[in-house]
Amino acid sequence: MDTRYEPLFTPWKIGNCEIKNRIVLTSMGGTNLLGWMERNHFDRAGAEFILEAAQNNAGLVLPGCQPVYNPMFGQWLHKNKGMYRDLARWMPELHRTGAKLFVQLTAGFGRSFTVSAMMEKLYNNPLLRSASRSVMDLDKITASASPAPNRWSDKVPSRQMTREEIREFIDSFAESARLLRDAGVDGVEVHAVHEGYLLDQFTLKYVNKRTDEYGGSLENRYRFPCEIVRAIKKSCGDDFPVSLRYSVVSKTKGFRSGALPGEEYTEAGRDMAESEQAARLLQDAGYDMLNCDNGTYDAWYWAHPPIYMPENCNLEDVAHLRRFVDIPVVCAGRLDPAAAAEAVEAGHIDGAGFARPFLADRAWVTKLMEGRSEDIRPCILCHNGCFNMCHYKGVPNDQELSDSLHLARCAVNAETMQTDRHYIKQTAKPKTVHIVGGGIGGMEAARVLKLRGHAPVIYEKSNHLGGVFVAASAESYKGKLRQLLAWYQRQVELLEIPVHYQDEVRELERFGADPVIIATGATPRLLRSIPGYEKMVEAVDFLNGAPCGRRVTVIGGGLTGCEIAYELALQGKDVSIVEMKEDLIAQKGVCLANSSYLREWFALHEVPVYLNTRLTAVQDSSVLCTGPDGEIEIPCDTVISSAGYIPTPLVQGGRNIFLVGDCAGVGNLRSVVWGAYEAAMKI
Repeated sequence: MDTRYEPLFTPWKIGNCEIKNRIVLTSMGGTNLLGWMERNHFDRAGAEFILEAAQNNAGLVLPGCQPVYNPMFGQWLHKNKGMYRDLARWMPELHRTGAKLFVQLTAGFGRSFTVSAMMEKLYNNPLLRSASRSVMDLDKITASASPAPNRWSDKVPSRQMTREEIREFIDSFAESARLLRDAGVDGVEVHAVHEGYLLDQFTLKYVNKRTDEYGGSLENRYRFPCEIVRAIKKSCGDDFPVSLRYSVVSKTKGFRSGALPGEEYTEAGRDMAESEQAARLLQDAGYDMLNCDNGTYDAWYWAHPPIYMPENCNLEDVAHLRRFVDIPVVCAGRLDPAAAAEAVEAGHIDGAGFARPFLADRAWVTKLMEGRSEDIRPCILCHNGCFNMCHYKGVPNDQELSDSLHLARCAVNAETMQTDRHYIKQTAKPKTVHIVGGGIGGMEAARVLKLRGHAPVIYEKSNHLGGVFVAASAESYKGKLRQLLAWYQRQVELLEIPVHYQDEVRELERFGADPVIIATGATPRLLRSIPGYEKMVEAVDFLNGAPCGRRVTVIGGGLTGCEIAYELALQGKDVSIVEMKEDLIAQKGVCLANSSYLREWFALHEVPVYLNTRLTAVQDSSVLCTGPDGEIEIPCDTVISSAGYIPTPLVQGGRNIFLVGDCAGVGNLRSVVWGAYEAAMKI
């Protein structure tokens, strides 16, 4: 093991509970032990995920948060006694790994509940609202500290919780914690004075306008989480550890408005001065640990950092807070293991929290310990599989129902939380399989085929592997994507998969009756109907190094166009964006944490954005567009076209011919990786 990481592998204590090392698997929705958005039960898939992380040297593992009041079907977590008996039977298997388990209990979402278009209809139609209450009581689920707007929708506001409801939640926390303790669980974590969830909404002045004992002063605003820990301690004893998920600073300017790194702003929520007092108050109430990051749902990119956020974005604030408490403090949020180890050694933090890296590679800690960091499949911070709750103007959470019900999957690892349908099955009839195209789809298909016992061969028309992903990973801030590309290239090498470079396949007859996978990608959509279109630089060409001038206009405000504009702005270019839709990144699959960062960054840095605007002509030193107020001329030296892509399969699929990746249908990295995996499993 690299000696830099040694501080991460020292023991520590939370109360009287000793943890073997400083690696903490922090909680993610979808990895639950007692069910997620379904009837409560002992969840075998969640248990398998948690156990595999524990077997691979995580010190403390936290499954996905368990609502004490289930949003689906209105169940109270403490009332299903049978699942606790199932949990108790499983706990010895977990403990044999040497890891400790804390279960995270949540009071819920309040105004942060991810409302969809279907939920808007249920809430605003009196008949549907009444009929659906036994399945999903939106009035109860979205209730908050005070009346407040929902983060996602103007059509489902939050009402104020009653004292009786607060008491009911406190009692359920205490009883659920007791049942977990009796099942052999090592501790619980209260979720959360963190990220703008319900308990946090009580603490935040811009949300909580109550005039009773739960509003006003700092002590009153933090009363709800303090009463919860006191009730748990009364029920379970002082020796039963209770952690608190905690956001040090809210980084929030107000409803639906976050503060970006380095931005000067007035804090609407919890600033550092309040946090120093609040942390001590929470410690004195009985909490044994603070599991920390920053942000709220209004500033979601702090708690769920996209690739644009700085590495270790929360570490400085968490380290500062550590000086004001006597209990252990964990830091999470795009944390680099080397930086975490240095902070542990210096006494700035006690534990290092990681979540999404475990989705990409459950064995990453073991590989780190063994000095095999180059074999770690990296998380690329995309949220495509694990957390793709997307939102844009006029649309609430635009997410497939399957994704809503199955969080914590992974774009770069098709097996994560899907081993019922994605698993390596050895073939009884090994075959030579020809793969046309050496991009991510081709390499993933080849990898899975080789692991199954087949003999894949890759044919790549260029002199390198990676395909369009080489361009997609080119921007300065996309180091994680370049790591993924290197990981795939290494797998091809380690598995000794033959690659024929500079071999452009034009016909398939050369392969005889052998199976063929076509992974030839897509071609750019060229705006040929636009006068002067030939003057434009296509997005991939720019990413591959085509020069551009000082003033640049990007045509297309989807994710690719916005990321290019972001890169250009970081380079100091004068950039503008032209988009036909009424918002930037108005597309499914892009998490609000990612899209809101870019939208707010462009606004902060005054990047001109022309929405509801159509390109009409490209001239030598400007573009002509038609917008809501008529014709616009935008001066520019270079025009970059990011108008999308068109599938270009070599042939259509057929018997023994399988299309994968963008040649089958333009998507994102998740659709490429999962599709390639599934195609390889069919052969």
